[in-house]
Amino acid sequence: MREVYVAGIGITSFTRLEYPLVEIAAYPAMMALKESGLRKIDHLYAANMGGGRINGQTGLASAVVDNLGLTPAGAETIENGPASGASALKEGFMAVASGMHDVVLVTGAERMRAVNNLEATDFVATLTHPYAEYIYGVTLPSLAGMFTRLHMDRYKVTPRHLAMVAVKNHGNAMFNPFAHLHQPITLEGILDSEDAATNNPVVADPLRFFDCCPVSDGAACLILSTAEVARKTGKPMVRLSGVGQATDTLCVHERDNPLELPAVRGAAAQSLKMAGKKPSDVDVAELHDAFTILEIVESEECGFFKKGEGHLALAKGETGLKGRLPINTSGGLKAKGHPVGATGVGQAHEIVLQLRGEAGERQVKGAKTGFTVNFGGFGNNVVSLCFTREK
Repeated sequence: MREVYVAGIGITSFTRLEYPLVEIAAYPAMMALKESGLRKIDHLYAANMGGGRINGQTGLASAVVDNLGLTPAGAETIENGPASGASALKEGFMAVASGMHDVVLVTGAERMRAVNNLEATDFVATLTHPYAEYIYGVTLPSLAGMFTRLHMDRYKVTPRHLAMVAVKNHGNAMFNPFAHLHQPITLEGILDSEDAATNNPVVADPLRFFDCCPVSDGAACLILSTAEVARKTGKPMVRLSGVGQATDTLCVHERDNPLELPAVRGAAAQSLKMAGKKPSDVDVAELHDAFTILEIVESEECGFFKKGEGHLALAKGETGLKGRLPINTSGGLKAKGHPVGATGVGQAHEIVLQLRGEAGERQVKGAKTGFTVNFGGFGNNVVSLCFTREK
């Protein structure tokens, strides 16, 4: 199996974008092509979840490859819910590692704000079981609310811990020009003040407004290639060194232990094993914090902290920018934004910036190993990626 490197990257702002979906997907790809100096590719993978339903655009990859003038390169659209981005990167990795292709372009894109928030919530809720969950009004926030309550009861996670995740990630996003929410928040403003209930209303008890990610548009791109191609770009050599994927039951109520996320645990273990790394080797991580509780629990399932101690590490500052393991330096889904098809590629984009030393004011000093978790459904299909900086 050949080693796979990152030859170029690109990203749009994660916000409201008034452009057709195909143009949103193509823009960061142009950035990546320009950065790499490449003029042609072997294959294009486009990650997208909702184009057909909310934008009237199917066959996104075919449209993007034509929009960019990259025909006759192959093109495929990859859909795996909110984990579509990392799944597309996994496909690109396999294509290069196998020797089938030397250069692949992976772009993830979504235009979710073409519909209102209620429609967007319903669109994402189609990830649930159609007859055992969806028809009864189950949504992703409702599942996250119940999951949060269980962790509060079992592990003494408090609303203050949840708010700490939000405050940290909003603070990180202030250093990210591409983040959706450039809005600094404080524990006082969203939790302790007399106006907290107004500023931070309940969404799915015990989760409040600032415990949930925004609905975002946006796109991100990575070009994956052989070492020979990547070396010619002149950029620091960042290798996609580990890929893992695992699944769990679609219906949350069928799980053996509803407090656990075994698909996160399995995917993380696979990617670290392939990369030849241990959890303690990771210098920076982007974890799928669509809800604040997920950052805490994923940090435990990945092996960074013991079960039931992720919130304690957070409170000690261990996951802050200057902590032992900075998590969600980009602002995470919570503040950077969550355009579902683009999210996993956006996470990888942040890790590549960190390993190159190009993350500006949010740079983690000396970062050599980076890690991502891209969470599909409510943990029923998870993809994890590990990246390493090579000499």
